[in-house]
Amino acid sequence: MFLGSHTITMDSKGRLAIPAKIRDALMSACDGRLVITAHTEERCLLVYPEPQWLDLLPKIEALPNIHRKARLAQRLLLGYATPLEMDGNGRVLLSQPLRDYADLDKKLLLVGQGKKLELWSESGWFEWLGAAGEGDMPAEMLSLSL
Repeated sequence: MFLGSHTITMDSKGRLAIPAKIRDALMSACDGRLVITAHTEERCLLVYPEPQWLDLLPKIEALPNIHRKARLAQRLLLGYATPLEMDGNGRVLLSQPLRDYADLDKKLLLVGQGKKLELWSESGWFEWLGAAGEGDMPAEMLSLSL
């Protein structure tokens, strides 16, 4: 399970090192094999251990493509899906299309989301966080019992 947030740096070639704590969990879960793709609602990337992605893939493919939002989700999730493998130093190389989609720059935030991770530009994360705090929390979230 991936929890917490980690500030990381991406070099000019698009390489980033996964923090040791996350790297160890990824090595246990998938031997460092990942799939990184676009988030369908936010300007960030989703990082899946390969087994989680393979479980999700049939559900994505089964979306009814007669619905505009389902087509968009398929296009983003499948179109940007990039299999990657961490190198011996726990680094991955992000393609330019992935970096462009999430508007990634040098300073990044890797945010645990249970079975997956989100990868944000640091500025994008704080922008989203500020905007999220401006609206009222939906009623279903207010009644969420933890």
